[in-house]
Amino acid sequence: MRTYRELFRTPEFTPLFLACAAQVAAQTVSGLALSTLVHRATGSALLSALAMFGPALAQVVGATTLLSAADRLPPRAAMTGLAVLFGLGTAVQAIPGLPVWALFSVLAVLGVLGSLGGGVRYGLLNEIVAKDGYLLGRSLLNTSVGVTQICGFGVGGVLVTTVSPRGTLLTGAALYVAAAAVARFGLARRPPRAAGRASVATTWRDNARLWSSRPRRYVYLALCVPNGLIVGCESLFVPYAPQDAGPLFASAAAGMLAGDILTGRFLPTRWRRNLAAPLLVLLAAPYALLALRPPLPAAMAAVALSALGYSASLLLQERLMCLTPSRLSGHALGLHTSGMLTMQGVGAALAGTAAGLTSPATAMAVMATASVGVTLALSPGLPRGDRKRAVARPPAGRRAAHRRVRR
Repeated sequence: MRTYRELFRTPEFTPLFLACAAQVAAQTVSGLALSTLVHRATGSALLSALAMFGPALAQVVGATTLLSAADRLPPRAAMTGLAVLFGLGTAVQAIPGLPVWALFSVLAVLGVLGSLGGGVRYGLLNEIVAKDGYLLGRSLLNTSVGVTQICGFGVGGVLVTTVSPRGTLLTGAALYVAAAAVARFGLARRPPRAAGRASVATTWRDNARLWSSRPRRYVYLALCVPNGLIVGCESLFVPYAPQDAGPLFASAAAGMLAGDILTGRFLPTRWRRNLAAPLLVLLAAPYALLALRPPLPAAMAAVALSALGYSASLLLQERLMCLTPSRLSGHALGLHTSGMLTMQGVGAALAGTAAGLTSPATAMAVMATASVGVTLALSPGLPRGDRKRAVARPPAGRRAAHRRVRR
């Protein structure tokens, strides 16, 4: 599978794509609205950063308690239910007069529930596409994230200015409901990927099994830590440039979009083996320029160049899938997503704290330097080259028959 056209010809990929895009749009406009609302109410760089990225901190709770459900719930029902819950929670945040502590309480609950989202979505993608189609499929989903965020931050910025942050939150809630409708009526009914009941004990056991492999540990750390530190830089866009945060966020989304297209669609297989670490360095290095407080066009160019480096996650996810049994694919991807989002929340908290002690520009430089250091430390332990799956998938004919039963 080498083209995006082949992906859209694959049954169920289109509704999965649309449902994911609607959820990203909802997260984008509601996150910008909530960050603006909190910043206006408190004037705190830390709290405004946490309002946008803080829910990711709660992902660690879900990753250690709920994540076994990612492979043990019917995917369609799980995607629909999660989107509905997020819509309700976002609508609650739009209630006038709701205190800041209540806003963050809702964020925490949604963050815990959201730990299931990545495992359910990307585990389903791993089932829908052909064996060699995961990288291309994830690349296209990431591309849609870039496009949706560019539009979402632009539209969200306009809505926050012309309507209100609370009105923008209600728009996000409506988008979550739309995502739930697409998942419910567009996806086929499928049984869970794994047998047995989800439980905290099962989550801990599967987490330990995934974490016990040294190559997987390095991949997980490379997926989560450098990325999270740079998201900490992005979380400071509002206090760094209150009037220009929208263009900076849009530049980051545009750079991520370009990187995902180049890496997922055009990067030769032989080049994928050694480019993850260089791309992670690229992710951090341009933020040194922002410490000099350049004009907006130069800052936007630096942010866009940096965001090309996010495509390293595609290469690392491909390696993760090669190192993981198929029956644990949803759990493995959910653990990656939860770990990544948790580190993004940690990065936002660290960046906000550093900005409070120094300045947003200085804090960005500190976070970028730390990201480069972590990448250089992890690089020697990352697996090289292509590897076969730890546990092979069923033969093509058997898999196709199994899919017919699931439909």
